[in-house]
Amino acid sequence: MANYRSYPTSHKNYPRNQKTVRTKKEPKVNPIVKYFKELGTCLSEGSTCLKLSTVFMGLGHIYNYQFMKGVLVFIVQALFIVYLIFGAAPNLAKFSTLGTVKREAIFDPLTMQNTVNDYDNSFMILLGSVGALFIIFMFFLFWVSNIKSMYKTQLLLEARKHVNTFGEDFKELLGEKFHITLLSFPILGVILMNIIPILILITIAFTNYDQNHLPPSELFTWVGFRNFVKLFTQTTSSSFGYAFRKILEWTFLWAFLATVSNFLLGHLIALLINSRLIKLKRFWRTLFIVTIAVPQFVTLLLVRNFFADSGIVNSICSNVGITAFLQNIGLVSKNITYIPFLTSPGWAKATIVIINIWVGIPYQILISTGILLNIPRDQIEAAMIDRASPFEIFRNVTMPYVMFVEGPTFVTDFVRNINNFNIIYLLTQDVYVTTDQALANSHGKEVDLLVTWLFRLTNEYYDYKMASVIGVIVFSICSIFTILSFSRIVAGEREEVFM
Repeated sequence: MANYRSYPTSHKNYPRNQKTVRTKKEPKVNPIVKYFKELGTCLSEGSTCLKLSTVFMGLGHIYNYQFMKGVLVFIVQALFIVYLIFGAAPNLAKFSTLGTVKREAIFDPLTMQNTVNDYDNSFMILLGSVGALFIIFMFFLFWVSNIKSMYKTQLLLEARKHVNTFGEDFKELLGEKFHITLLSFPILGVILMNIIPILILITIAFTNYDQNHLPPSELFTWVGFRNFVKLFTQTTSSSFGYAFRKILEWTFLWAFLATVSNFLLGHLIALLINSRLIKLKRFWRTLFIVTIAVPQFVTLLLVRNFFADSGIVNSICSNVGITAFLQNIGLVSKNITYIPFLTSPGWAKATIVIINIWVGIPYQILISTGILLNIPRDQIEAAMIDRASPFEIFRNVTMPYVMFVEGPTFVTDFVRNINNFNIIYLLTQDVYVTTDQALANSHGKEVDLLVTWLFRLTNEYYDYKMASVIGVIVFSICSIFTILSFSRIVAGEREEVFM
């Protein structure tokens, strides 16, 4: 008789008499080392024309009768040189100082008007320099790719094999290599919308860009790791270290509670609705899923009014005696006549988690329902034949399959909750007032996440340097957690068990 515990986590059902063939693993080569090693091979073994093409790009293609390709490569090089002289060089020349000439209005006695001098804008210099360095890097990759392409063509000609013309290469991009053409557009979007802003964010973290150094009227400059030291230490003049520690602790606690509560409760409700004992399944699913149609920010703003100190929830609690009961057991101060749902640190954090459950569970029910309907029926039937209880089926069959399918989503939900701006900001903005003076000195609140603290520093206090440091920390945390989590999930290699 089969053992239900072998579905799907055990491998007992695999034949034992098959010997595992172990092959000797080849030593891994560093991709960067391999990349430059291939470049060195191309330069050392390439023809004289190829070596000349390192300076005059396109010459090798023209020599190999690829005239159109050679002309296009030469045009790209010419445009790059023009940009390097007139666009990149002026910014890169001032990159070390980020400008030295301040903006001044000088009175011109001839025109009887104030004229502005030729001043430096630190932010535009920084933006232009980062863009120039990125374009130079991309051109270097293009240059290397061009060298390797010419070397490949050289080998084909030496072997008297066919070399594609420009037209044939273009047809391949619309045929066999159409995936490259399609991927080029999202890659360009990622570069413009993600990579370059992240690079600018990182560079600003090493400057003194704040409300006292706002371009164009003022200049800002490099300060090294001073901002990072300020964020991780607490002094008599700065409480950023204290605020960062408190907000980081709450950020991780919030992400854990928000992710786990929505996942477990949403899955349990979906499991309950799918049960044979429940009638009107479509009605219950529709009841939960209809809430998704209401925009989240509308729901949050309404709920914030409901749970305000003078809101309807407090009125109901006061009328039925809940407020008095909480005062008697010490959960609510007797000096107030309401429950501080969104105005007291402890109450506000608990309320935010509960409201997030209300907002997030419908999405989880929708996802879990689809997963539950696709669980292999033979595994459940095997467990039932072994007389497994419903709880044992849930623990040994249902949950392993759900975690296998929804593992990546669970990871992304945790990262998303670390950056969950809407819930915190819309529920507490203009409502919650911090009672911690050390947090207030750093423009933070007890209910802030790192992302809402960053937003407040940027939008309300113009402290771009510290906001950038926090942004770098948030990016690092999310990146490390995502890489480690997905590597563990992929390393499981359980596809054969569930398929």
